[in-house]
Amino acid sequence: MAVQGRDVLVLLPTGERLRLVLGVQATGRELFRQVCDEAGIREPHFFGLCVVRNSEYLFMDLEQKLSTYFSKDWSRERPEGRRPRAPFVAFLRVQFYVEDGQLISTRTGRHLYYRHLRERVLRSQDARREEAYFLLAAYALQADLGNHRARAHVGRYFEPQAYFPQWVIAKRGSAYLLRHVPALHREQRGLSPREAELRFIREACRLEDVPVHFFRLFQDKKEERPTIVLGLTLTGMQVYEEANHTRQLLHDLPWRRIGKLAVLGKKFKIQPDGRPARKLEFYTGCAVRSRHLLHLLRASHQLHLALRPALAQLRQEEAQEKCYREMYISDTPELDLRPAGSRDSRGSGQRLPRRLSLLSADSHGSSRASGVEPGEMSVDEPPGAAALPGEGASCGSSLGPSSGDTAGDGGGRPEGDTQDLGPPGSAPGPRAVAVVRVTLVSMRGWSAEALHQIPGAASPRAHAHADQHSRSLEDVRPRPAPRAARRPVPTPRSRPRGRSAAGLSLDLGEDQRPEEVVV
Repeated sequence: MAVQGRDVLVLLPTGERLRLVLGVQATGRELFRQVCDEAGIREPHFFGLCVVRNSEYLFMDLEQKLSTYFSKDWSRERPEGRRPRAPFVAFLRVQFYVEDGQLISTRTGRHLYYRHLRERVLRSQDARREEAYFLLAAYALQADLGNHRARAHVGRYFEPQAYFPQWVIAKRGSAYLLRHVPALHREQRGLSPREAELRFIREACRLEDVPVHFFRLFQDKKEERPTIVLGLTLTGMQVYEEANHTRQLLHDLPWRRIGKLAVLGKKFKIQPDGRPARKLEFYTGCAVRSRHLLHLLRASHQLHLALRPALAQLRQEEAQEKCYREMYISDTPELDLRPAGSRDSRGSGQRLPRRLSLLSADSHGSSRASGVEPGEMSVDEPPGAAALPGEGASCGSSLGPSSGDTAGDGGGRPEGDTQDLGPPGSAPGPRAVAVVRVTLVSMRGWSAEALHQIPGAASPRAHAHADQHSRSLEDVRPRPAPRAARRPVPTPRSRPRGRSAAGLSLDLGEDQRPEEVVV
């Protein structure tokens, strides 16, 4: 008897549906690779596959079998003559948020990211920034419909439900929105769909409840319903207390203020960094959910560190362009608008950097080879990233809680998924590429873990402790240039206040090692 395939329905942020067939022993990575191939995704590291558990999205560990995440019917063969069963449903969603869409270099990846944020905006409840929803609607209309045309765009040429949260429609009314939003749409004339999507992404990420993953936690193990909401944001974590469907912010914890995250069974601990502070202890309700939460927090923190140099360069370029625009209105004759270091750049072959990409270095070494021990993870902030002109800018590895290559094996890109080279009409020539390298490191004791680090010299602290539960990962800072004289090691008193020597530490328990648990 031939082994029957399993039908899987994958829902994309655009509303498209992919119907795929996989074997009963297939893993999440096989499904993810098929989804990336079908959808033309060549930057999969911002996305992940997930299922719904207890009204929350649970991202898959791509190294686990799909039977871990689907019902028991997945492993059962369908008797002959029976009608086909309903397909198993999964979702492709943004797993790691970035505040600037320019970090996503391909058109398909950026459009999927934009559509995901569109969905998040419709569920947003940031009543203090009501005006932002009108601007977001104008950007979305420009991205979807192009320039406002007086003859074509009249009356109800858009549905308010597709561009505004329900509470804004209830407060203002559909007639009010249809009357005033077209004027905002006209003000966006001249913006290309790409630029409109980029502006939408940046403005949407300024809303406090859009680029966030929310998780409900219990304040103590005897609670019947969760009253704590943990938000994973762009820059750290926020802890809310929920009462009468209202969230009150209790703790705002950026990454630099977090010293240690630890899980032990159902218990989840947050140790603030710096001065002695009270530990925050909550309960997840499930040991597997605790591990999933820790994996996502660790990968998000590593991505945050890896992208900081690229974001800093983007901000510097924007400041320079703003300065140039202000200089253009000056009446000084024959004003040279080029920066001092870029004159005669045609002869030297140097240009201002325009593109930013994220490269992934596949980790073929084991945790033993790199000095990684299970238990605790410490990371420090990288001071910067080197510019590598002429290096490739595609990435095919996922930054999710699993390691390995995904859809980056092929060198070509599908039709329609092109890498942006800047606005139309820009002068061709060599471009400096700001590169952030991300190394995927596996840890023993887990089915799959992706620890993303910028390559550099291993930190001496990685071998400073003998206990395997207190050993640290290699330092993520880039290797310093060789010097003639060795600098003295700073004493504990010379370290900056408010930051511990261990950076962010992820502890999996003091007395027991994590065990593999099937959901």
